[in-house]
Amino acid sequence: MTHPIQNQIGTVFIPVSNIEKARDWYSDILGLKTVGEIQFGHLYVLPMEGAGIVLDSKIYSENHIYKTPAFHLNTKDIKEAFQFMKKKGVNITTEIEHDHYFNFQDPDGNMLMICKC
Repeated sequence: MTHPIQNQIGTVFIPVSNIEKARDWYSDILGLKTVGEIQFGHLYVLPMEGAGIVLDSKIYSENHIYKTPAFHLNTKDIKEAFQFMKKKGVNITTEIEHDHYFNFQDPDGNMLMICKC
């Protein structure tokens, strides 16, 4: 018998206060075109490779933002990624740790991570 739950992540939901601004900000830092539409007035699906990211303004409240990273975005060059985010004016909350990762916040204060994998 196969197991009914697969060992893969489908989508991560990120609470955002303004769906249009969040769509534009995430698309910019990920180098994505803003394709697709905002669904139901509060959801935007980022066109990702692998596990998905859905921005959701309906679930947003200051109490629901990520206080610690729930996932990380991959990079092949952590130093280049760090400099890129600095130039974008992103709120970087750590230096590059162990030559491997750093944390930053989106405009709503969600704590995220970029990691060299």
